[in-house]
Parts: sequence; structure tokens; C-alpha cells
Amino acid sequence: MPDSIRELPNGGGHEDSLCVVARDIVVWVWRLQLPQTAGPQPAIVPVVAAIIPNTATAGAASFTLTVNGSKFNNNAVVNWNGAQRTTTLVTAQQLTAAIAAADVATAGTVKVSVTNPGSNTPGGPYGGGGSTPSATSNTMNFTIN
Repeated sequence: MPDSIRELPNGGGHEDSLCVVARDIVVWVWRLQLPQTAGPQPAIVPVVAAIIPNTATAGAASFTLTVNGSKFNNNAVVNWNGAQRTTTLVTAQQLTAAIAAADVATAGTVKVSVTNPGSNTPGGPYGGGGSTPSATSNTMNFTIN
């Protein structure tokens, strides 16, 4: 049994410690603090700067749409009037998407955007924290003549 157990101010110069004295032997006991669970990480909102091409003729064949911008995650998805299209990440600043002939069958204006899907992986795409919510970019117009 220790002769005394005392907590010194600021751990006697050792923060988060406890001093145990037993038969003239001083032992420092360190308090362990478990890490706190991080809350949700902020959404990473992608930005669309340009779409290439930005026009097509009604009834045209399928094509590959290039979307340039920034903050595209590895799992970013191009939206064609709100519907996801098969997307390939080229870089964090460029995506390509497969646009079917049916998508340009009739004249009109299509809104193109990019979504960075949310993540339930601790820390989202960067690790070290809570989940990350989904975020969608600004839209750009694609014109079908």
C-alpha cells in the first residue's frame, strides 16, 4: 500500500499525471485520455467552370462530356438534369461523363452539375474524423438545338 497518493498542481509540472509515493519511491502515473469522436466534416462542394461541348444537335449520337472545375472527389458524379451519368475522374479538376443519344434526342436546355457523394467513412475522403455530407456544384447549361 502506498504511503500517500497525492495529486500535485499541474501534476507537479507533469500535466495529466498523478504522483504516488511509496516508501520514499516516487512514481508518476499518467492519466490516459481517450480521443474524442470527431463530428461531421464539412461538405466538399465541387465547382463547375466549363462543360465541353456545351451544345449538340437534337438527334445527335452519344458522346463524352468533359466537365472542368475544381474540388472533384474520387467518386464525383456528373448529373444530367439531375440524373447521374457514368462518370470517370480524370483529375481533381476534370471529369468525363457518358452521354447517351437518348439524352440529346429532343431540343431543350439541360442543367449539368457535379455531386461529391457523402461518406460514412470516418473523416470522409481525408480520414481522421466523422462522416462527410454530399454536396452538389453550381449548374451549367447544355443546349440541344
